[in-house]
Parts: sequence; structure tokens; C-alpha cells
Amino acid sequence: MKITNNIILITGGGSGIGRALAEAFHGLGNQVVISGRGQKALDETTAANPGMKALSIDMADSASIAKFAERLEAEFPALNVVINNAGIMRPENLLSDGVADAEATITTNLLGPIRLTHALLPLLRKQPRATLMTVSSGLAFVPLAMTPTYCATKAAIHSYTQSLRYQLKATSVEVLELIPPYVQTTLMGEGQANDPHAMPLAEFITEVMSILQTQPEATEICVQRVEPLRDAASGGREQYEQTFQSFNAAMAANH
Repeated sequence: MKITNNIILITGGGSGIGRALAEAFHGLGNQVVISGRGQKALDETTAANPGMKALSIDMADSASIAKFAERLEAEFPALNVVINNAGIMRPENLLSDGVADAEATITTNLLGPIRLTHALLPLLRKQPRATLMTVSSGLAFVPLAMTPTYCATKAAIHSYTQSLRYQLKATSVEVLELIPPYVQTTLMGEGQANDPHAMPLAEFITEVMSILQTQPEATEICVQRVEPLRDAASGGREQYEQTFQSFNAAMAANH
């Protein structure tokens, strides 16, 4: 991925990893467009970054995504980078909770990126060179049992990304996957943003941007901190099960 002279869309760009990525790319001189449901967060982000643009979208609403794609193509016909970052993460008690949170998570985290990718792929294919980046998670590879549907959607995004990359290999669109570890954001509330066990957001973004700059052939963007999760299955079933059990015990103790 070239990291300058792009027009970049980042969904969920008003907070957390999305905002930090937006500001990093904006600082390199790219035209960055952020999107999300929270207008206040979008306004605060663009106010702090003159020249950055914002468009509202509801990633859980197919009609909103379709209208958004039409507006985006009309206003930014040279769009050549899409980063599907928007998502929600909710704890679920499978013994007592209903399915509302699970359904919302699937609609936002999985159907949303699939719908937006489908809507914007024709525009991206018109560009001489384009990039489509999905954002999965280390939890796609070792699930956190307290957030089962979130982890399932991220595993699905990883699988979808692999198939998308294969199908687009003969086109001008490269497909990347950003795989974050546990990062200090407000994805699950203020506690996560201040959790010393989570990777500081600034450190994460610095390492991500370094990988993009120095490893142009990388298809998976993995900071060192996520590698134990990403590669957990490489040691065989028994080692994986030990990793799964110890990881979940540690996260339960932290929370």
C-alpha cells in the first residue's frame, strides 16, 4: 500500500483506532474521509484536523450504506483506499442474555463491511491502484469467551478477506487485513482505554504505520503484540487449547 497521495475512507473514524489511523494518514498529506454514526465524534475529529472530511453512515443499515456509497462516489470519484474499521463489541452471557446484542454485532461487524465493500468495489476498480483494508482482531484466532459474537464476526472477516484477496488478485485492488491486539480504546468503555494490560493506542498506530511503510508486500498487518494470538494454532491443538484457556482466564481476571 502506498501511504501518500491517496483519498482514503475510514469507517468508524471518529474514535479509537479509526480516528488514530485517520490522523496518521491525514498527517502524511492524504485526503482522509471519515464516517460513522456519531456526528459529534465526527465533528470533533474534523475540527481537530483541518481538511479532513466526514460523512455520516449507519453500518447496520443497508439503505444507509447504499446512499453513502452514491454520495461518496459523487464527491470523491478518485477514492482509492477504503479501510473497513467500524465495529461494536459487547459482552454476552450465553446462559441468560437474549440475541439482540449478537444480531446487532453481526449486522454491524460483518454485514456492514461486506455491504460497503460490494458497494464501493466498482469505484475502487476504476482506479489505477487501490487498496481495500479490513480490520479484524487477534480475537479472530483466539476468541475471548466473554464476547463470543464479536470474536465470531472477526473470524468471519478474516475468512472473507482471504477470499476477497484471492478473487481480486488479477485486479488493481490489493486487499490487506489489519489485525489489532487488545488496544487502549473505548471499544468496551473507559476501562479498556485505561487498562494497563492493553497496548497504548499511539504505540499501536506507530507500529502499524511503520509496517505499511517498510513492508509493502505484507498482506496481514500484525504488530508484534498480536503475533501470539495470530499464530496460536501453529503449535498444534494441545498448545492452542492451553493458549485459549490461559488467555481467557487472564482476561476474566483483568475484568
